[in-house]
Amino acid sequence: MKGLAGKVAIVTGGSSGIGKACVERLCAEGVSVTFTGLSDGGFDTEKELAEKGYSVQFIKGDMAEEAFCKAVVDAAVAKWGSLHFLVNNAFSFVSKGPDVTRADWDRVMHAGPVAYGTMAKYAYPHMVDAGGGAIVNLSSISAHIAQPYRWTYNSAKGAVTQLTKCMAMDLAPKIRVNAVSPAWIWTKEVEKAAIGGRDKWEPVWGKYHLLRRLGEAEECAGPVAFLLSDEASFITGADLFIDGGYLTMGGEGLGETSSFAGSL
Repeated sequence: MKGLAGKVAIVTGGSSGIGKACVERLCAEGVSVTFTGLSDGGFDTEKELAEKGYSVQFIKGDMAEEAFCKAVVDAAVAKWGSLHFLVNNAFSFVSKGPDVTRADWDRVMHAGPVAYGTMAKYAYPHMVDAGGGAIVNLSSISAHIAQPYRWTYNSAKGAVTQLTKCMAMDLAPKIRVNAVSPAWIWTKEVEKAAIGGRDKWEPVWGKYHLLRRLGEAEECAGPVAFLLSDEASFITGADLFIDGGYLTMGGEGLGETSSFAGSL
């Protein structure tokens, strides 16, 4: 993709899942990447990618801490000499309803949209110094719909959607800011819920999507790379649905009782 090779990016939560797929895709496009994670597994990811010849740097820490956010940006600039892109991916999945505590709210917000905004706060001056850049915030279909027992997560993802628009306004024209909203993507978190395995549950969960399946992390990484690239040079303030048709579907579902169902 145009405008990626030779650039520098930060990807939060890049040790596994969608974040790791984004790191791998950007590296393959010739980007030097600093990524974060909560566990020591990030060092394994760093080693794995470095052995492939990619330019990577892993920093372990909690995105809910402002000092850590600043340290990540400072470390990336010190390591690579500049900064062009930010992918805000790390997010705390807290699923609570009427029994939610103040601590639950604090966690999902500070390790979610607050961290996204904090990273942008420290990153954008370096992007301006580099001549411009782009930010992609990972939102979710959960930002756009109601789901049971999701006061916390859905509210926090909804905040990401609105934050993206405000960031896009304030950081234009030097920096473009967009979001992506994935539906069900087959990651470790989904796998944990799939007692009995993917073969058992994908046909069930797949019916929530027009494409009759769950997405792969790599299918999110491509659109993220596109939004960062010069291919998306006139796109800002947008939210790209990577959802297999999830948000298109209404209460009638796939219409399996229709005479047309399954005919293609």
